[in-house]
Amino acid sequence: MDRRDDVNRRQFLQGTAAAALAASGGMVGNIAAAHAQGAATEWGFPQPYEQVSSRSIDWLRQRGWWPMRFGYQHPWSGQNALNIVVDRLKLLQARGLDVAFDAFGSGPEVIEAFSPGRVQTGTGGNFPYTSLLDRGVPARALMNLSPNLWHALIVPNNSPLRTIADLKSRTEAVVGLVTGSSAEFYFQAACEAEGITIGTGRNVIVRNLPLSEQIALPAGIDAVVPWDQTTSLITQFNKTGRAINNHFAYNIYEAVLYCRQELIDNVPDVVQAITDAFMEANLWIRLKPAEAVEQMAQVPQLARAPRELLAQQIRTYNTFYKPTALMPMPAAHARESVRIRDWLRARNRLTRNLSEADYAASYAPEFMRRTLEKLGFKVPENHVFLPRGWAGEVGKQPYPDYITAVTQEQPQVFPEPGELTKPWTFGGQTFRPA
Repeated sequence: MDRRDDVNRRQFLQGTAAAALAASGGMVGNIAAAHAQGAATEWGFPQPYEQVSSRSIDWLRQRGWWPMRFGYQHPWSGQNALNIVVDRLKLLQARGLDVAFDAFGSGPEVIEAFSPGRVQTGTGGNFPYTSLLDRGVPARALMNLSPNLWHALIVPNNSPLRTIADLKSRTEAVVGLVTGSSAEFYFQAACEAEGITIGTGRNVIVRNLPLSEQIALPAGIDAVVPWDQTTSLITQFNKTGRAINNHFAYNIYEAVLYCRQELIDNVPDVVQAITDAFMEANLWIRLKPAEAVEQMAQVPQLARAPRELLAQQIRTYNTFYKPTALMPMPAAHARESVRIRDWLRARNRLTRNLSEADYAASYAPEFMRRTLEKLGFKVPENHVFLPRGWAGEVGKQPYPDYITAVTQEQPQVFPEPGELTKPWTFGGQTFRPA
């Protein structure tokens, strides 16, 4: 049995409790009233909010970017909660912006809206972000999203396949996944590592299949490769399939919130408001996970999702890791991303020769760094999910275990000694630098 099964059963029970709390806790109150209580919100974000300038608002209006439009992916856990909370709590409006949020089904769909400027921010995993850079679209990554989002190879319960290695004995097994996504890169990397061939007359044929269709494990498909929340929905809630492999050893998953370069060049205060608002949403979700479930359930694309599933996903991707997990690590991301570049280039799916330096330069970590400094959080020097003394090296696979909801049951502790630069109050408890 995949150890993920045991972990997700525990999370299911915790999620059920969170949903029960939601039923008795009521909906979000007036944020302005919460702000009036002191120099910070109940969830620890400093007050008053920094307001964007009238000059910046005029510039956005002149560009036709008023309201600003944010593109996010509704079936992608962790980042969906952040976007939904920023939207429904009007955290950007509180900073002087007029915004609208558009939900998409996958990273490639967001790129199609972002490239011509129909949305000015987007979210994407490592594979779609590489495709975006290859197009030469002026984009910069601002923050990390959904650390270690679970991607898995899933088969129907009655499948004879028990491990990914079983595919080596098959001819033209059909695997459904979203092409151009992080799921495709994971599966291709896993097949390469396991000696599984892909193509006509070989072990596996890959078929483009949206997540909405993967859920059903349709006839004629031997396996699917979704990411959470779909992985958990199939294996733990619908219980129609089982995971026979996951991505952790093959890829340190990277996902980012990105924005137009023009925003950084002309209205940096708007960009700062964005990173501030998304970090505030992260803190609010930590304090009020049950209310976050209710906010997500109001979104049409998630209205039919079990509340227990939404609660489990919030625990796994929004409250499991330290809040500083949102800090981007350009050098580490670049080392991992050149593997995607090499894979795409070998298959003639890139038009540019992106270098490691190109990847690193596509990040704008200064905005999240300033957000953390406002909070009094020490800026981490490395991914918070890589334990001290980790024996691996980013960019070289297979990776030894690192901290995920599979390898560690309890959420990361925050703050630990050395993680604060000034006192910080959260949920009525004040933490001091140590």
